[in-house]
Amino acid sequence: MFTAARLVAALCMLVLAYFGSQYIKTLPEETTDFGIFTQVNCVIGFLCGWIIVGPRAGRGMASAVSHGITGVVALILWGLFVQSANEMVRLAMRHRYHSAMEAFAAIFEIGIDFGQILLDSGFFTMMLAGAIVTGLLSETASRHWR
Repeated sequence: MFTAARLVAALCMLVLAYFGSQYIKTLPEETTDFGIFTQVNCVIGFLCGWIIVGPRAGRGMASAVSHGITGVVALILWGLFVQSANEMVRLAMRHRYHSAMEAFAAIFEIGIDFGQILLDSGFFTMMLAGAIVTGLLSETASRHWR
């Protein structure tokens, strides 16, 4: 069902995913071709806001912050999984794996490597602030536009 809280949460998470992706692009030391990294993360952010944060709005301000944090954690985990799977497919096309199980296990190994890049205090601060703002704005939208 289309609600203002879902739309606000989805747009907030999309913006947060965009700025988070731009911040992540500055972290690696070497030159990396990111391709459609930002666009994929923005779609994931929109979906996390629409599916996770938006429907839970309307339960109070304390719950709104909790729902915002839940949405951001889901955004990060889904983003890591999708980007790791994409990297695994790229490596599989270069015949780096001998079996399908080895390729599947590589998704998680690559995810751990990508996750280590995210261990940055600036990134965590931005995600936490974005989670709080997303939760509060979706809660406000839920209260004002029913």
